[in-house]
Order: sequence, then structure tokens, then C-alpha cells
Amino acid sequence: MAKRKSSVGLKVVLLLLALAAGGAWYMWRTVVGPGVRFEEPSKVLYIRTGADIDEVIDSLVAMGAVEHAQGLRWLSERKNYAARVRPGRYRIERGMSLNALVNRLRAGEQEPVRITFSNMRYLHDLAGKLGRGLEPDSLDFLSAFMDAERQGALGLAPETMITLFIPDTYEFWWTTTPDQFIRRMQREHEAFWNAQRRKKAGDLGLTPEQASTLASIVQAETVRMSDAPRIAGVYLNRLRIGMPLQADPTLKFALGLDSVRRVLHTDKLVDSPYNTYRNMGLPPGPINMPEGRFIDAVLNAERHEFLYFCARADLSGYSDFSRTYEQHQVYARRYQKALNERGIYR
Repeated sequence: MAKRKSSVGLKVVLLLLALAAGGAWYMWRTVVGPGVRFEEPSKVLYIRTGADIDEVIDSLVAMGAVEHAQGLRWLSERKNYAARVRPGRYRIERGMSLNALVNRLRAGEQEPVRITFSNMRYLHDLAGKLGRGLEPDSLDFLSAFMDAERQGALGLAPETMITLFIPDTYEFWWTTTPDQFIRRMQREHEAFWNAQRRKKAGDLGLTPEQASTLASIVQAETVRMSDAPRIAGVYLNRLRIGMPLQADPTLKFALGLDSVRRVLHTDKLVDSPYNTYRNMGLPPGPINMPEGRFIDAVLNAERHEFLYFCARADLSGYSDFSRTYEQHQVYARRYQKALNERGIYR
């Protein structure tokens, strides 16, 4: 009888050990084994500022990243992640263990967002681009851009605030705030406007903001970079002799007619500080956000005696340059004839 009781007791112990081992194996597999099981190679998890552990778990379950919310919650509590949720944009790879997932989220190992901005005409265009790519709303960015106190601290005005931003591709954390974005752009602006570029601008009698303003006009005038330094030279010649810039893109900007191909004589009557037919010198600020290469085209403008230029009649995007108004008229009539033949009257 004693032997039978001993045998039963041994079986019970072995059964408990087996259950314990099975439970340990299950927990190990749940925590350390592959836990992310969606079909795609990876997915992106966005955790908004102010989110709690419940919201994070709901998002992970909704995206199919985890099957066992209870296991994730248990692990998050044991690793003290539940109390220190960090917002951001996180890349989640298929096959990650729950342990690796929680470690990544707890450490705040975000994946940066690449933002490219170019061909921007207005600050609200930039704000819209940022609002689509980063966490803050576009109105938050625009409000920060237009803050008068901030503009004054940067030595800028509403008309020149756009010169702070040098078009390029940048990496940001998804949680980047408008203040952080502006501080980053200030550093990029200072890096671009190094001592060499500032000296070149000064030698031309221009501030960096004025050089950017002229670059914006050159950028609007041509898609051919080979013509850009020569066009810049034309405008610098006009500034030097006190001749109005007479830049058609500034009229389009003043009239809000960015897409028109032809400027009419009546357009030249518009009452605007951006009308460079009626006002001497540069307009108050850029008419777009000039790219660095067009700023460099101004700083390295070609030295010549041309005072006029006109788009070529073949509509290739290149320009014909003239020293005299008479020769300019010849080129201008050819171009107008080409537009008429194609039915382009505006």
C-alpha cells in the first residue's frame, strides 16, 4: 500500500513538473519567440503624444502585430513600459519577439521620417507638407512660421520668413514640434549661409535675404540651370544701373496668376510692392522658396553686359539674351508669334 501511494505521489509530482515546464515553455515562446505574425515584412506603428499602454496595445492588435494582448500587457508591466510610453513612429518587423518589441518601444527607438520640400511658393505649402508627414497639425506649423515675435528674433519679417528654409531632403522624428522644426531649419540655414556665401552676397551688395529674393525670381524664370547664372547677371546689371527689374514672375505673384504663360500689359499696372515694373529694386521678399542651386546661381552670377532676355521661340526653356532693347524686341516678337501659333494667349 505504501509503495502504491509513493508511486501515485511521484506521478503527481512529475505531472506538476511537466505542467510547470510546459507553462514555462509557453511563456518563453510567447515572450522570446516570434510574436509579430503579419504577412508584410514590416509595418509602421504610430504612437501619438499622450497615448497610454491601452492605446498602444489596441493599435498593435488592430495592425495584426500581436495575437495575445494579455501577454503583451504582462510583459509591458514587468519591464516598466506601461508607465513610460514614448510617442513616435516605430518600425515593427515580422517575426519580432514581444520582448524585442517592448524593448524597442520602451527605448524610444523611432524610425525617422524623410521630408523633402522643393518648389514651394508659400509658407502654407510647407506647413501642409509637414502636417501630412509629422505629428503636429499643419496649422500649428503655419502659426509658428507667422509668429511675429519669432520672426523678429530671427531677424526676419513676414515677407522674408520663407528665406529661413533651404529646400532639401531632411530627416525628422515624427514627433518633431514646430519649435523644434524651426530650430533645426535655423541650423541648416546657418550651415548653408557660411562665411563664403555671405561674402559673395556682400560683394554683390546683397544680404542673404536679398540674394534669396533674387534667386526666387531666377528660379521662376527658367528651368534650365545653365541659363540661371546668366539671368542672374541680367538682373544684377539692372540693379547696378538703377533700371527696374521688370520681372514677369513678380507680376504673376502679385496677381496670384502662377500658371499663366503670358503677362499682359494691363498686368503691369497692378498696385503691388511686388510689381517690379513700377517699383525700383528688389521686391519685399521671395516669390517662392528658392533652392540652394539657384541661390548659388545668383552668388556666382555670370559677368556680362546683357540687360535683356526672352524665352526662345522654340519653347525649349532656354533664353535669348540681348545688350540692346532693339535686339530684345526681335526676340520678343519671335516668342510672341510662337505663342500665338500655339493658341497660347494667357
